[in-house]
Amino acid sequence: MRTTQQMSITLPNEMAEFVRTNVASGDYASDSEVLRDALRALRERDRAVEAWLRNEVVPTAQAGLRIARTCQRRDRPRAVRC
Repeated sequence: MRTTQQMSITLPNEMAEFVRTNVASGDYASDSEVLRDALRALRERDRAVEAWLRNEVVPTAQAGLRIARTCQRRDRPRAVRC
């Protein structure tokens, strides 16, 4: 069973030139290699953004909501400054 699939894609001229330049420089052996590397980098970036959202943004937003709810309570502790 094949572990790859052949695809046909259309790129803007600027991106196509970027791919060709990278192959011509010897950094990559083929157009496909450039695109595979780009897709790996995109996947890595997406995972990093997802982790940042899950580990930093969501907890910070939840803490802000807890503070806002506490400040709305009429019986909030005096130590809580709003």
